Amino acid sequence: MSALVRMTFDAPEETRPFEQGKGRLDLVNVEDGPVGRAVFEPGWRWSEHVKPIAGTDSCQAPHIGYCLSGRLVVEMDDGERQEFGPGDVMIAAPGHDAWVVGDEPCVMLDWQGFADYAKR
Repeated sequence: MSALVRMTFDAPEETRPFEQGKGRLDLVNVEDGPVGRAVFEPGWRWSEHVKPIAGTDSCQAPHIGYCLSGRLVVEMDDGERQEFGPGDVMIAAPGHDAWVVGDEPCVMLDWQGFADYAKR
């Protein structure tokens, strides 16, 4: 691989839409694995818009991400809950639900948990 690489989410290598048109995941593949940009539309909730794709009771992907815009609540299976907004770094272990807060899309970058996320 070259010492200098340019990729853009304006032309992702793969796009995975969420159920009911509530957003999408755009992926670019770097040497260490995929980097994703998720756009979660207002009203999006993992348990409604990704669970049918994943087929698990809660999200089993570990995430290390960065919130660019909007707000997202993540609730762990044990009830622990945290809200994330612009500028926040999010680390979430497997076993959670998540949903958008407010009427603005939440845009997150994630470089750990999107390899199989919403993959059909």
